[in-house]
Amino acid sequence: MTRTTWLAALFLACTILMPRARAAQPAPDHVTFGLDWRAEPEYGGYYQALATGIYKKYGLDVKIVQGGPQVNNAQRLIGGRLTFDITSNAFLALNFAQEHIPFVAIAAGFQKDPDALIAHPGQGDDSFAALKGKPIAVSTDTRASWWLFLKSKYGYSDRQLRPYDYSLAPFFLNPHLVQEAYVTDEPYLIKQKTGKMPVVLMLADAGFDGYASLIATSRKLIRTNPDLVRRFIEASTEGWYSYLYGNPAPAFAAILKANPEMTPGLLHYGYEQLKVRGIVDSGDTKTLGIYAMTNARWAGFFYQMVKAGLYPPTMDYKAGYTLQFVDHGFGLPKTKSK
Repeated sequence: MTRTTWLAALFLACTILMPRARAAQPAPDHVTFGLDWRAEPEYGGYYQALATGIYKKYGLDVKIVQGGPQVNNAQRLIGGRLTFDITSNAFLALNFAQEHIPFVAIAAGFQKDPDALIAHPGQGDDSFAALKGKPIAVSTDTRASWWLFLKSKYGYSDRQLRPYDYSLAPFFLNPHLVQEAYVTDEPYLIKQKTGKMPVVLMLADAGFDGYASLIATSRKLIRTNPDLVRRFIEASTEGWYSYLYGNPAPAFAAILKANPEMTPGLLHYGYEQLKVRGIVDSGDTKTLGIYAMTNARWAGFFYQMVKAGLYPPTMDYKAGYTLQFVDHGFGLPKTKSK
């Protein structure tokens, strides 16, 4: 063996025996995601994806930023301080279009709006039609949104309106008062205090066609980094399926840690309402996957609100949303997609 051959053999042996260096893993993409309220069961899919490492699996480092009465995450999104946010309802998405704001809804977290009116049992207030002329407390935002739908459909009058400050105290004091509520929240609190469930009239059951808890982002991000948007939606979808049909304990623990005002009882009640009422997974999601949106559904909502006088019929409502990242059947169990 020549010296050259011996050195070549030695180099080969050393190469085989030396541990191989691991390929450098790309740094995860940082994402800030704003909620429209404090941590609650209604955001369970996101906390599940965070707590179980689903976001990490998709190369995402996600920070969830809670909302609340003193926090306006919609303004933070528009100001560039958030990557995505929860846009509470379809009105806000169409307002983007009406005001020519370069942000759009990219996914519908709720197929049914959980907003509701609640009334005392035994007062005859058992239907939306029966509430005509009765005192109803709703927020300022509601007066400019779905209250208009109820006025148009049931002949309600602004004379019925009463102040609403997100408190149940007036409801407990006045057996004739009707007020707005969230089906996953106030009914439980009322039963805890009175021992009886209130009458719950869910807005979706009145034929209201708007989506709720939508995810919104900027047109710029969609244009410059659609892969990031896709990964966030797919990871969140996986989080929702895990939360609703797997073990929700990781999300429960994360929500309780993030929001000390949340109780285990209210957490479990809200979770069950999401499932029983099909708020997240019903209708189009059964074939298109969680977060489904359709042009037909958006058109139905838009023309409902045109009739109610909120939007001009010539408005380009399609500028407020995109179907680019949904309706692909991602995450559907095989038995559902057949």
